[in-house]
Amino acid sequence: MARFRKEKAVKTPKINTASLPDIIFMLLFFFMVTTVMRETTLYVRTQLPSASEIHQLERRSLVSFIYIGPPLQSAVFGTEPRIQLYDSFAGVEDIASFIESERQATPEAERPLMTTSLKVDRDVQMGIVTDVKQELRLVNALRLNYSTLRGEASALR
Repeated sequence: MARFRKEKAVKTPKINTASLPDIIFMLLFFFMVTTVMRETTLYVRTQLPSASEIHQLERRSLVSFIYIGPPLQSAVFGTEPRIQLYDSFAGVEDIASFIESERQATPEAERPLMTTSLKVDRDVQMGIVTDVKQELRLVNALRLNYSTLRGEASALR
C-alpha cells in the first residue's frame, strides 16, 4: 500500500531588512537636495500680464523682487494695491533701505549686475508703479525688469 506523508508547511524565508535604512537615507537625501524652499510668502495678488517678447534672467541670485498688487486678505488690509518687500507690506519710502540691504548682501564685484524685478498685478494702476520707479532712480537702482508670463500680445487686456 501507498504511504502518504504529511507535507510540512513550507515557510517562506524572512525578508532581509539590513539595507532598508540605506534606502531610507538615500530617499531622504534625494528629497532634501531636490526640494526648493519658497523664498517669500506672498501677501498680495500678482496675476502677471502676458508678453510676447520676453527674456529669462540669467543670474536669479542677483535679482531683488518687489511685489505690487491688491492684498490677498482684502477684509483686513483693504483693496488698494500695496507694495510687498520680503515678507511684509512696505511703503514707497522703504524701498531705499530695501535696495541698500540687498546691495550689502551682494559681493562688491557683482553689485553692478544687480537687477530689480517688479512683479505687478495686471489690474494695478501705473501710479504706484511710477512712484516705485522714481524711488529706484533716487537710489541708483537702474537695472529694472518687469516679470511677465509668456503669451501672445493679443492676450493683453
